[in-house]
Amino acid sequence: MKAMGSVKDLEVVKKPTNDAMGVGRFHFSDRYSVFDWGAMPDHIEGKGAALCLMGAYCFEKLEEKSIKTHYRGLVNKDGKLVSFKELKQPTNIMEFNLVNVFRLETYKENGKLKYNYDMFKPSVKNCMIPLEIIYRNGLPEGSSIFKRLESGSITFAELGLDHYPKLGERLSKPIFDVSTKLEEKDRYVTWNEAQKIAGLTDEEVEKVKAILLRVDEAITHIASKADFVNEDGKIELAFDPERRLMVADVVGTLDECRFTYKGLHISKEITRKFYRKTRWYCEVEEAKQRAETEGVKEWRKLCQSSPPKLDLALKTIISEMYTAATNELTGHKLFAVPRLAQVTKKHRDYVGTD
Repeated sequence: MKAMGSVKDLEVVKKPTNDAMGVGRFHFSDRYSVFDWGAMPDHIEGKGAALCLMGAYCFEKLEEKSIKTHYRGLVNKDGKLVSFKELKQPTNIMEFNLVNVFRLETYKENGKLKYNYDMFKPSVKNCMIPLEIIYRNGLPEGSSIFKRLESGSITFAELGLDHYPKLGERLSKPIFDVSTKLEEKDRYVTWNEAQKIAGLTDEEVEKVKAILLRVDEAITHIASKADFVNEDGKIELAFDPERRLMVADVVGTLDECRFTYKGLHISKEITRKFYRKTRWYCEVEEAKQRAETEGVKEWRKLCQSSPPKLDLALKTIISEMYTAATNELTGHKLFAVPRLAQVTKKHRDYVGTD
């Protein structure tokens, strides 16, 4: 059985039960998504395999540091389960231990759309936690922090800062942030609200933050060996059948992390920047705001237009960036593409002619 996501498809090899994990496989596609839209009109060649391999490499490095994950291995062209080191050529299929994912029921309260999180209790096991847990080591261009500060939805003190941050600032210690995962659009919440909706105990909240810090440090180290700066990133967590925390979904990729290389974004931020210049992006922002005000779930239906395709030259650059970054992050040349330095030069030249 397969279920299609916006950028990867889930194959259920063995269903989980209330008390036991199943087995799942992610089939990473060449689709991409920005601004919670879902699948965009283009495919970026090689992106799926690149994300799969970066994620597998990082999962195996986390396991070496005794950080529990749901990762089981990669599926090679012969259908065999192998480790990253055993892989001879790229694959886009990752196998993992599968837990239950609950769907949230919705209701309206005072004209606002609300989500029912009642199923998440401290007694529940073997399930995904309905949160995206975020670390921020720096505040580069594109960071949502500035938008939230300007709107007044958060203060710098609430972020744990003692001053209003500057664009491009590197932080003396990381900011830990959290948002919803299972709602129609991701919504930043306080740690108190996150604890409440996910049914976490005080001790579990501290464990979540401790795991986040360890993952951040591990990814930062991996990235630094490739001369990447780990600006920020997100992880997802799940409970196993004993309610032990484990890192789930995927980590350490150009979609989960905001990496920079010699000052240039080499993450999904490049596609975001392209679309921020379009009328469609303005409609997305307006639709999300209107949906929140009117308590509408399907905010996408409020958009009058669909996203345009990427410029062909930019799409080629992005494809090479994903695959070249994978070669350099993992230290294994699995893709026949130019070095990342050459690809980033192409991007600088492209932007210069924009």
